[in-house]
Amino acid sequence: MLVGAGAAAVAYGLGAHRASTTSAVSTGATTKAAVTTTRTANTSGTLTVGQIAKDASPGVVEIDSTTSSSGNGSGTQPFPFGGGGGSGSGTSEAEGTGFVIDTAGHIVTNEHVIQGASSITVTFDDAATYKATVVGSDESTDIAVLKVNAPASVLHPLQFGDSSNVAVGDGVVAIGDPYQLDDTVTSGIVSAVGREITSPNNLLIVNAIQTDAAINHGNSGGPLFDLDGKVIGITAQIQSQGGGNEGIGFAIPSNTVQQVTSELIQTGTAKHALLGITPQTIPASLATTIGDAAGVAVKTLESGTGAASAGLKAGTGSVTIAGVQYPTGGDVITSVDGTAVTTAEQLRATVDAHQPGDTLKLGVVRGGQSRTVSVTLGTRSTTS
Repeated sequence: MLVGAGAAAVAYGLGAHRASTTSAVSTGATTKAAVTTTRTANTSGTLTVGQIAKDASPGVVEIDSTTSSSGNGSGTQPFPFGGGGGSGSGTSEAEGTGFVIDTAGHIVTNEHVIQGASSITVTFDDAATYKATVVGSDESTDIAVLKVNAPASVLHPLQFGDSSNVAVGDGVVAIGDPYQLDDTVTSGIVSAVGREITSPNNLLIVNAIQTDAAINHGNSGGPLFDLDGKVIGITAQIQSQGGGNEGIGFAIPSNTVQQVTSELIQTGTAKHALLGITPQTIPASLATTIGDAAGVAVKTLESGTGAASAGLKAGTGSVTIAGVQYPTGGDVITSVDGTAVTTAEQLRATVDAHQPGDTLKLGVVRGGQSRTVSVTLGTRSTTS
């Protein structure tokens, strides 16, 4: 379900800056942007980079985690982004970034920053340190919520912005602790929106924001701000040939972060909607050649899911064009709740914005005939 981004470029997580270890890398890559926008890019905003840094830094924290190593050279952290856990048995120290979201002491970071941690310490802007507990974590979106018992005077919650309003060309500011360099501030622009990146459990995180702001190992879990000083994402990964910043970084969108953190705080877990198909884009430019409608083809169908119960039909054949295999003979989804969908990325993002139990009305073309199908979304497992 992922499109390769070049032979040498690989995706790195940013969270675990580990001394004296070699960073492992993910074999996953990002897919092309699926979202376009005509909104005027916000390149000026209301604040300067210096003002954003001054106002926001008290709410940004350093996260140090201790993880037990298994003695096999990889540690207990299965997510390869950010490095292994050392070469022998014992413990491994890792550092990432996080930020305060309320006055109750809740802090958001990436799940892979604290995955498998036996001890977590949070350091604030004034150098005060507190032990943190994990309220909940979600591998599927690489988001975790911690809690510290700190006085209100130390807690400076950051304000979320609406990531659905982010446009290519918008100015952005990142604050984090790369390579143990506390309170590092970098700036740049939004390079693309609607990206898909791979989560720690190898699922897709949709609507990721791509930026050229310099981010490196240790930035993971840190905030990405718009020029109004609002958090529009959590910096999580870079795509690089050598593991360092090359101007291709990715942040999990703030709308996803807010939804997941709310669930984690309330219940300790997050649930994600499941349609039950493997989608594949049928481009309008190739639809006639393929002999099907333009839209999102049902490549495979998972039994026991809402899509299967609704009677959706997977492809029964295929045609190869320019080295890409397209399914034929099955359903092509052309709309969701009356809104046209043209790409698999767009369909995944639409489903991800809903909750298990929601019902979607899908516009479907089968054999040249259009119809509407109602599908009740299921709950996505953590492994599929």
